[in-house]
Amino acid sequence: MASSVRDKIVEAALDRFHALGFSPCGVQEIVDKAGVPKGSFYNYFKSKELLAVEVLDVYAKGSRREMLVDQSVAPVERLRRHFEFLASRYAGFGYTKGCLIGNIAAETSDHMPVVRKALAQSLASWTKLVAAVIRDGQGNRSIAAGLDADQVARFLINSWEGAIIRMKIANSRQPLDDFFSVTFPLFTRPGHGDRDSAAHSSSRRKRGASRSAAR
Repeated sequence: MASSVRDKIVEAALDRFHALGFSPCGVQEIVDKAGVPKGSFYNYFKSKELLAVEVLDVYAKGSRREMLVDQSVAPVERLRRHFEFLASRYAGFGYTKGCLIGNIAAETSDHMPVVRKALAQSLASWTKLVAAVIRDGQGNRSIAAGLDADQVARFLINSWEGAIIRMKIANSRQPLDDFFSVTFPLFTRPGHGDRDSAAHSSSRRKRGASRSAAR
């Protein structure tokens, strides 16, 4: 029963933080949404900041980041599917809510070190997964080899979060569509792998012919 009450508080906090914002949302709004006595909150959480850390973890798990490590899917398609899932999630939340990670990040200050650390860790983990996919793409030549995978991963996530801010203002998916149509071509090169493979094969044939002529 205790676990059930705790879970209700976390679930309610996720909903209220997303709808109202972290700072404007008080403990009373959370427990009212959870349908539990206010005293129950302090049985499980010493502060709203510590609750926010858990909420951020739950939210990240709901983002299906595991899609990024699915080796059965081609790297570029893996990235696209991941961001398309997030786009569908925002549609389900209502485009005016945006990304909870970005929302809370916009409210943080030096007086919230625990929350800032949780945000930094969440973004770093996400960036690491995206960078790994980019390296996979560079390995099979579907993504340009000369790019810095870590830098591109940061760029993708930063651009995505920026598009979400515009999405909230416009209450529209259009900024996300702009992200897909503009961003992916910047770091992918359609047919790049095929051209490189053909060039590599041609070069090998020429070297082989030269060696035969020399003999």
